[in-house]
Amino acid sequence: MDRPLAVLILLLPAVIGLAGDVIDKPDQYDYCVLGAGPAGLQSGHFLAKAHRNYVILERNSGPGSFFNIYPRHRKLISINKIYTGRRNREFNLRHDWNSLLSDRPDLLFQRISRDLYPHADAYPRYLSVFAEELGLDVRYGVDVGRVRAVQTSSERRYVLTDQNSREYSCRVLLVSTGLWDPQKVQFPGSELTEGYESVSVDPEDYKDQAVLILGKGNSAFETAQCILGRASRVHLYSPSPVRLAWQTHYVGDLRAVNNELLDTYQLKSLDGLVEGGLEDIAIVRRHDDHGPRPVAPQRRKRRKTRTAPHEAEAKEEKEEEEEERRRNKEEGGRLYLTLAELLDNQEVRNGSRVGAANLPAYHYDNFSLRQPYDRVITCLGFTFNFSIFDGSARPANSDVARGRMPGVTAWYEGRGTPGLFVLGTAAHSRDYRSSAGGFIHGFRYTVRAVHRVLEQRYHGNRWPSTTLSVTQLHSWILKRVNEASGPYQMFGVLGDVVLFHGSQCEYLEEFPVQALAQLPSLSGHPVPQRGLLVLVMQYGLNRSDPLGPGRSESEWTQAWKSNFLHPVLYCYDALPTERDMRRRPAGWPLPRPKAVHHMIEDFLTEWDGPVSHGQPLRRFLEHCLHTDLRALYAESCFLLSLTHRRPPPFCQRGYLQGQGVVGDARAWRPARDYDLPSGPGSDSSESAPSFPSYLGPAGTSASLGSKLEL
Repeated sequence: MDRPLAVLILLLPAVIGLAGDVIDKPDQYDYCVLGAGPAGLQSGHFLAKAHRNYVILERNSGPGSFFNIYPRHRKLISINKIYTGRRNREFNLRHDWNSLLSDRPDLLFQRISRDLYPHADAYPRYLSVFAEELGLDVRYGVDVGRVRAVQTSSERRYVLTDQNSREYSCRVLLVSTGLWDPQKVQFPGSELTEGYESVSVDPEDYKDQAVLILGKGNSAFETAQCILGRASRVHLYSPSPVRLAWQTHYVGDLRAVNNELLDTYQLKSLDGLVEGGLEDIAIVRRHDDHGPRPVAPQRRKRRKTRTAPHEAEAKEEKEEEEEERRRNKEEGGRLYLTLAELLDNQEVRNGSRVGAANLPAYHYDNFSLRQPYDRVITCLGFTFNFSIFDGSARPANSDVARGRMPGVTAWYEGRGTPGLFVLGTAAHSRDYRSSAGGFIHGFRYTVRAVHRVLEQRYHGNRWPSTTLSVTQLHSWILKRVNEASGPYQMFGVLGDVVLFHGSQCEYLEEFPVQALAQLPSLSGHPVPQRGLLVLVMQYGLNRSDPLGPGRSESEWTQAWKSNFLHPVLYCYDALPTERDMRRRPAGWPLPRPKAVHHMIEDFLTEWDGPVSHGQPLRRFLEHCLHTDLRALYAESCFLLSLTHRRPPPFCQRGYLQGQGVVGDARAWRPARDYDLPSGPGSDSSESAPSFPSYLGPAGTSASLGSKLEL
């Protein structure tokens, strides 16, 4: 045998083994993003911008596949307000609930649709444009069926296995799969109901039918609104009364765009709402004495467009269905809602021998839902798919929303799953029914906050901050409350944190305030001994009638009674502890501070009034900083420099360096002429139309009366 051939034969097993190792070795990434919906693509953008090693895995053939199906009646209820009268991009995002964050001013949802409530088909198109134009690394057709955690000698990693047994390994797993699985409630007869996910959306299919809908959320009312003009009556049943978004300030509650049934209910046009427990009911079908009729098969979905022969078949099919419904009415084969406790044996529970005594109307002849129904539809929302996670990687169920979502920390890391973060709608357990974290206009900011946590933890990049002179802080805060979109949308959840360092301060934007106790470790910024300030947006806790008289406050001295969204500042001498966070008053986003300041609510959401907003804010900051923060003219600085050992900081950093604001005798007026309280150590408080050059880079104003260009 030739020597080269012998060597090759000896090496062959080693080569085969090496090849096998290469084939079996998972694809290695620092970050795996599971799901290419809006949260997944938003996270992908930040990872790509930071040049991180990442991949986005999507089981379907394109991004945002949820919106290819839902909402079933195809109208989004997320506001797409294009015209605001402003050119400020940050401000306009307050009223654009669909766009994702990027550095591209043209990459907004209005490029795809200009409707206030867009068609749902527009959103996957927008996400496709977003992913393509930003060059995001998305792998479509990857259906991950198993997620497990493995502990190596140096770190914990997550391994994802797809439908082809291919594995992807990553140090950090970002789960953005949303809520896909329809929520089910089991009760006797639940198999006789139809689900929101599959029920017909053709109003003609409900002609002259009585319909019972289980649920009172937007999906239930959306379904009811579609069929109101065809159904004989529509009743909605659920444990809780209907909650209106304009009353609760929670965008997940019933929106006005879906609430036409409230009119037909209150104006007594056969439709209505009833409260009762879902676990206590049963749906039964009463039959005649000849025995049970078989349950009619679910009607096939008909395509909107048909050829002529198919149209004839569809007409014939519809006539047969109408005849079947007519026989059901005549023979007592329709559906009844009853109480499970009235079904006294298994045969009755199976619906084979339901008698009058098994129905509530037999015992209480004024029972609200005593009439039979042709259809019962469940619209109970959606739940997170926990099934793909094995025991080593499964996040705990949330304590809210009946455990439908994963439980997460205040920085959106799964409880008990270090390195696994939950993004988007699935992370809504953190602010369920209290803010907008379950919706695009909210979670686009929480995704950015999570990215900043990751940058600090794994790459040593501190939370972005701006260093300001204390004399700039007043105007910087006014700028933020008048244009920042993150705290405005994620009210009570994301807030700005100001760290005091003597004559300077560090300004951190959009930090998760419920994680304030972990600020140093999550942000990389140590908290100074001089204290800190937290700025959040809040609704009032008074719960007054949002359309009644006295629904708002206009006097700045009563700002703490404000009901509508308004800025609130919390001043602390030291960082609150985790114990302080747990013991905070009910409804408060933060513990009790040394001092708190409410800026009076404003009808226009413009907090730039010199008397109502600017002056009280300045005096509060002076109290927190123990510093004179007045912005003064050169004449005033000259007088104060002659009469005071230490002029105000504005004069020290401005006038004494040749940068004071120049005024004249006509413009200069003492504070008493304005009937304003004077600042500490002086009897005047002036306003100027301009500001010194050294304040310009900070975007600040030297005047309480100057209107910010937003």
